[in-house]
Amino acid sequence: MRDVQISEDALEDLNNGQLFYEAQEPGLGEYFTACLRADIEGLRVSAGVHGVVYHDYHRLLSRVFPYGIFYTIEPERAVVWAVIDLRRSSEWIRQRLVDQDRTSGWSQ
Repeated sequence: MRDVQISEDALEDLNNGQLFYEAQEPGLGEYFTACLRADIEGLRVSAGVHGVVYHDYHRLLSRVFPYGIFYTIEPERAVVWAVIDLRRSSEWIRQRLVDQDRTSGWSQ
């Protein structure tokens, strides 16, 4: 089992997604967060099995929402760098990963 750490940018992505879905329907934002957190928690056992989609970023597809969880693998942990709505253009997603500040803090 690996540790899973979530960058500050990924936490902001989760928060933005929650706000978006909550504006669509009360309670949906909370459900969004619970689903994505469960997907991320699953990386404890499944990190590394997902395809590499850009440089060393793996992408886990959310089981419920159209989101991708982009992470890297380190010897003892998986680090989630971005949680992105996959309805965005592939160029936008690629640029977001290029611009990712991997020196930013993370949370557990």
